[in-house]
Parts: sequence; C-alpha cells; structure tokens
Amino acid sequence: MQKAQVRNPWSWIPTLYFGQAIPYVVVMTLSVTMYKNLGISNADIALYTSWLYLPWVIKPLWSPFVDMFRTKRWWVVGLQGIIAASLALVAFTIQMPSFFQVSLAVLWLMAFSSATHDIAADGFYMLGLKQHEQAAFVGVRSTFYRLANIAGQGLLVYLAGELIKSTGDVAYAWSVVFFVLAAMFIALFVYHHVILPRPESDRAVEQGDNYLKEFFTTFATFFRRKDIWLILGFILTYRLGESQLIKLVTPFLMDPLAKGGLGLTTSQVGIAYGTVGVTALTLGGLAGGYLISRLGLKRCLWLMVFSVHLPDLVFVYLATEQPQNIYVVSAALAIEQFGYGFGFTAMLLYMIMVSEGAHKTAHYAICTGLMALGMMVPGMFSGRIQEYMGYQNFFIWVCVATIPAFIMAGLVKIDPEFGKKQ
Repeated sequence: MQKAQVRNPWSWIPTLYFGQAIPYVVVMTLSVTMYKNLGISNADIALYTSWLYLPWVIKPLWSPFVDMFRTKRWWVVGLQGIIAASLALVAFTIQMPSFFQVSLAVLWLMAFSSATHDIAADGFYMLGLKQHEQAAFVGVRSTFYRLANIAGQGLLVYLAGELIKSTGDVAYAWSVVFFVLAAMFIALFVYHHVILPRPESDRAVEQGDNYLKEFFTTFATFFRRKDIWLILGFILTYRLGESQLIKLVTPFLMDPLAKGGLGLTTSQVGIAYGTVGVTALTLGGLAGGYLISRLGLKRCLWLMVFSVHLPDLVFVYLATEQPQNIYVVSAALAIEQFGYGFGFTAMLLYMIMVSEGAHKTAHYAICTGLMALGMMVPGMFSGRIQEYMGYQNFFIWVCVATIPAFIMAGLVKIDPEFGKKQ
C-alpha cells in the first residue's frame, strides 16, 4: 500500500478540472460546430448531440461501483487514457464517408468514459478538501473548467476555421483539431499519473461481500432524503432555459442573416463565443465562488438565480437586431456568459450540500445525472422548436422556460451556514 500524500490543491485541482471539461466540451459543444461545418441540419445536430447527454444522465447507475472498487485516483488516471484514445479515433473517423454515424459512435464511447471520469474526479475533489475549501475552490475548478472551454470551443474552433480557409477541406481541418486534442489529453494523463495526491480517505467504501445490497442502499439513502421532491424540482429546472439555448447558439451565430442568424465565420465564433464569452463565464464563476465562500449559499441564491436567467434576453436582442459589429456581438455574449457563470455556482454548491454523507461520491453523481437529464430532454427537441418558430421567437421561448427555476428557488431549503468560510 502506497503512503498517503497531501499536495497543495493548486497543483492538481486546475488540471483535474481542465481535464474533466475537455471531453464534455468536445461531446456537447465542439461537435455541434463540427457538424454544422460538415452540413448537418440544426434539427439533427440538436437531437443527436443531445442524446450524447445520456451517459451523464444514467451515470448514477454505475457510480456506486466507482465508490466500491479501487481508488478515485485509479479511476481518474485510467479513464483519461481511454479518453485520449477516443479523441484520436474521432480524428480518423471524420475522413470516412459515413462520418456522422461512425463519429457519433466514438463520441458515445468518449461520453461514457467522461461521465465515469466525472464521478471519480468529483469524488476525489470532495475527499481531498475540507468543506470551506470546497466552497473556496469551487471558483477555481469552475475557472479551469471554463479555460478548457476556451481551449476547446474557442482556440480550437478558431484553428479549425483558419484551416478551413487555408485548405478548403473541412474534414481535414477537424481531423487536425482532434489530433491536437488527443495530444493535449495524453499530456494530462501523464501529468496526473505522476502528480495526483493519494489522500488517506481515498479508498474503496467498505461494504463487506454484499455488493448488490450496497448498490441499492446508495440509491435508497438519496431518495429517502427529506424534501426530496424539492431537491429534484430544483435540480431539474435550474437549467431548463439553457438546455435549449446552448444547442442553438453556435448554429444561430453561423447561420446567414436570411435565416435569422448573424452570419459569423467559424473563426469569428471561436473568438466571440468560445474565447470572449467563455472568459466572461470564467470570471463569473470565480466571482460566484468567492461570494458564496464569504456569505454562504443561502444569502446568495436569489442573486444567482436572476444572474443565470435574465441575461438570456441578450439573445432576443441579437436575433431582433442582427448586429454585424463583431464587438457588439462579443459584448452581448460576454454579458450573458458572465451572468451564467456567476449563477451556475449556486447549482454546484447546492449539489455538494445535498451529497453530504457516507456516499457523497455516488450521491453527487446522482445529482449531476439528474441535472444532465434536465439538459438532455429539452435539448433534444430544441432544434425542431427553433426551425418551427425561427430564432427570435425561439429565444423568447427560452426566456419563458426559465420561470420554473424561479418558482423552485422560492421553495428550496438551504442551510444558512453552508458554503461560508468559518
């Protein structure tokens, strides 16, 4: 048995959450831009990429096994190797005649590996830090998660756009992007194999020989919680508007003016949405984590609920006016993304609060699975809704869809001291 290690959280939290975000960004966001470039329709993009949420929805089904077998560190490092291989496979499949079906199959493998990696990484985070440190570092993890968004949907989308302009070959450009991603993830795999600490608390949960009983007990203890219906309602509705919005942002930015879009190039999308927007999202996440660590989650909740939803009105403005000034578009996206990053911090801390207990890793996975369900189902139909309503009315509908989140925020119960640095 190896000796327990304690390392400065700054040496592993940034890279852990950068690595956690990469495959999620690829599956949920980068694939949307890629398929739009390759000529897939908005309806098909929204439907099939939303199905890729499924591993995050059902990951609670196998989250107890991550608790029961080996260490969280073992799971994190091993799965990063599988994800690196998956990224390389996508690079090869893009060149195939049936690229859409084959690349989706590989993205499914990546999604299942990434969802399992999330279980282990989030459990590792909670085991390695005290409660006030978890609140303080939630902004840091969010920051580096968002920096991965900048690298993935900003810089690499810009690279794809420039390669498309210089070569005229869309498939080749995206193959290069995925090879770069594979190399990036191999580097993270090697780094984490060496640098991740070995905390004393990182060990398999004791359950004797009755694995099946422990499996069902994990779920039963979660769903027997007091006010479980309020918990479910809050988690499922908090991102109801965003679940539909996020699938159509890139198509909206790229579609021509005649179709109601803004007519941006792939490179411009990489700058305006993937770099400026995600930078604002990152700053919002940092500000949210800091504020909660000072005041506690309960006192910050309403401010964050308004911050995450009201800026959706920015897209109503963009769809109505269709501004052609890239600086105006970038500023509008920055406002919306800062508000979202600031407000989403409340959801992260709420799920950590709900997960407290003996099975915190598995219970946090259940929470994130429920949140993914709230993203997947509405997102599947968002493309059809947009094609029927047009962009302007679609974004108005997105704003209406945020109302349930305000209702649940008024009903949910939160410990006044949770998240506050003591």
